[in-house]
Amino acid sequence: MKPAPFTLHRPSDVAEAAQLLTRFADDEVRILAGGQSLVPMMAFRLARPGHLIDINGLGELAQITQSDGAIEIGALVRHNDIASAEIEGATGALLKKVMPNIAHHPIRARGTICGSLAHADPSSEWCLSAATLDAVLLARSATGKREIAARDWFTGAMSTSLQADELLTGVRLPVLPEGTRFGFQEFSRRKGDFAICAALVVFEIHYGVIEEARIGIGGAEDHPRRIAEGEAVLKGQRPSAELFARAGAAVAAALDPMEDHSTKAAYRRDLACDLVEGALQEAAR
Repeated sequence: MKPAPFTLHRPSDVAEAAQLLTRFADDEVRILAGGQSLVPMMAFRLARPGHLIDINGLGELAQITQSDGAIEIGALVRHNDIASAEIEGATGALLKKVMPNIAHHPIRARGTICGSLAHADPSSEWCLSAATLDAVLLARSATGKREIAARDWFTGAMSTSLQADELLTGVRLPVLPEGTRFGFQEFSRRKGDFAICAALVVFEIHYGVIEEARIGIGGAEDHPRRIAEGEAVLKGQRPSAELFARAGAAVAAALDPMEDHSTKAAYRRDLACDLVEGALQEAAR
């Protein structure tokens, strides 16, 4: 298959890209960065943009910067860039732990972190990371800038609150405190496949008890989110196998899992329980 006809634009800066989005907003204009999701969809004509805005020439979006307790990742930062990036502390270690689980090397070499966030696949590891860490998504339009909390970003499977005239320019993640512990586990039928379910947990230990606990689940529902019921089980408790099992059970009970022809909702619920328990054990080591 070949894509339907389209007009390609190569803006010279972010402002011009935003203006092009406004100009062609009524003609299904799309942004091209890594293209690892968009190009196959165009080839099968599942997506038929009349205009494509190629932002790969905008070097200002290819940076990772750190300031004021936050890490900002630009829209052209590739998955594999995380491996060599100098990102301090637990946040950097967490991103480096998550990154190798994304698809396969050729996709990681070309695909972008923000592209994954914009595509909003329920199984995306970066979407799960953004939801768990309470990331802030940075949008730009011809009329100004907007910051969108991760909890408001995901509106459903492959659906976000980004407006048609907005460009996702970056994502801001918190610098996790020194000593923060984390664990990540996912299950897929084959290495590199989309995760049927994934769990990311983050917590601190003060005076022997768990504080600032975060539990995120991806792949099970139509978008990733933190599970407050599981976090409440952990708060103020001493780490133990029994505690982690209770937290996993609380997460599973709080989910409304998706179901399809190959995966039952009950299976995803059981996976979530086991993955949370395993990720907590990993974090506590």
